Amino acid sequence: MMERKPVIAVIGGSNTASPEAVQLAEEVGFLIARADAVLVCGGLNGVMEASCKGAKRGGGLTIGILPGSDARDANPHVDVPIVTAISTARNAIVVRSGDAIIAIDGSYGTLTEMAYAFDLKKKVFGLKSWELEKIGVPGDLYVAVKTPREAVDRAIEEAKRRAR
Repeated sequence: MMERKPVIAVIGGSNTASPEAVQLAEEVGFLIARADAVLVCGGLNGVMEASCKGAKRGGGLTIGILPGSDARDANPHVDVPIVTAISTARNAIVVRSGDAIIAIDGSYGTLTEMAYAFDLKKKVFGLKSWELEKIGVPGDLYVAVKTPREAVDRAIEEAKRRAR
């Protein structure tokens, strides 16, 4: 039986993404692709677009779970647009699709995705994202990381652990 590739969900700010977050997301996407993993995200702009751009630069596959009803809304770096027409409820699909989650920057949409992940007992690796350890989110679910490399290495390790 062939082992499937790890799927890493990248979540983060769209219209609110800072230039630093965009740069980090592109590096994360590139490293996900180089680790021979698949990137899944919300498929739109900001962190999502930057991570997909990086993944394409690294030769990877990108999946965008879109909130609307038109595949043309996907950013230009999405290989597989999944049209849901369910608005922000698609956040649950993004998180359920990932074996591990990397959060970069983000606002309330990102926070809801993190909550879904915690409810599903999936680890979130936060890179310049919400500081949830300060409010008591358990360390076995939320891990603050310092670099794109640490985020991807830990997420890939977690994805492979979950697949066993």
